[in-house]
Amino acid sequence: MSLPAASARPRKRSLTLQGHRTSVSLEDAFWEELQSLAEARGVSVNALVAEIDAARGVSAGLASAIRVYILLEAKAASR
Repeated sequence: MSLPAASARPRKRSLTLQGHRTSVSLEDAFWEELQSLAEARGVSVNALVAEIDAARGVSAGLASAIRVYILLEAKAASR
């Protein structure tokens, strides 16, 4: 399976967490899945990322925490 180069490159997007603007770089596939998960839960992407941010350990970066969250959700859905 080969990916188009453009979709494999992270894209930076701005989010608001706890009233502060921050930016996160994720590949398009992760942004799309994050949006789908937020819609399925009836929350905004900012709200879902705020939940992920609150649950992550201090040693995990936010982008990594988002990717792991999406992976765990995909695994849970496939069971």
